[in-house]
Amino acid sequence: MSDEGQRVYGPLGTVLVIIPTYNEADNIKPIVARVRSAVPDAHILVADDNSPDGTGKLADEIAVGDDAVHVLHRKGKEGLGAAYLAGFRWGIEHGYGVLVEMDADGSHQPEELPRLLTALKGADLVLGSRWIPGGRVVNWPKSREFISRGGSTYSRILLDVPIRDVTGGYRAFRKETLEGLGMDEVASAGYCFQVDLAWRAVKAGFHVVEVPITFVERERGDSKMSRNIIVEALFRVTGWGITSRAAKVGKAVTGARRT
Repeated sequence: MSDEGQRVYGPLGTVLVIIPTYNEADNIKPIVARVRSAVPDAHILVADDNSPDGTGKLADEIAVGDDAVHVLHRKGKEGLGAAYLAGFRWGIEHGYGVLVEMDADGSHQPEELPRLLTALKGADLVLGSRWIPGGRVVNWPKSREFISRGGSTYSRILLDVPIRDVTGGYRAFRKETLEGLGMDEVASAGYCFQVDLAWRAVKAGFHVVEVPITFVERERGDSKMSRNIIVEALFRVTGWGITSRAAKVGKAVTGARRT
């Protein structure tokens, strides 16, 4: 703590950018090259869910020629959340101080990562945000933007979190933050995984900062978003919100009775 009572943050340590992949053969080489150019000191972990299109093999070929690139081969497609959790654990076990979430398709621009890392020097978690001043999306239909904005607004209000882009997936965590989120208790695997982690960070008292980003819709490959993923997220967030509000009401009633 400083003299003013504010937290003093330690050095960030080595950065690990985790890139989950499933059928991203067209994107894996370009995204790795862009990350290595944008943040040369960062390492990369490709967490591949046994992609039928050979993404994992391509990642292995890249890793052979670059000691900063690593590959985590998983048995099969188990969802985005499961891939990130496996990547987080791998990164913590190997001594990385910062763990970054980044999509393989280029929608999260590696060139913006230095700004997230700069903000992390005074925070526990930094979110790349599309929905704060300066943030935007490119090449999205209005329907997709409506779903994303609506999902963030719904989650923010129901869970009472002061975050504008609760569902965004471009994030930089300090290792200590992830260790304090109870990763072993995280069950959400799909779209709501991001909501779950952000909510846990706020509840745990971590300092969360949003940095504006430009989100660019993928140009190659197929989107992993589906109706089932959105429905799962809506169901889970609603359940969390109801449970949380009920717990607050219960505490208030108990406190009133004691007085």
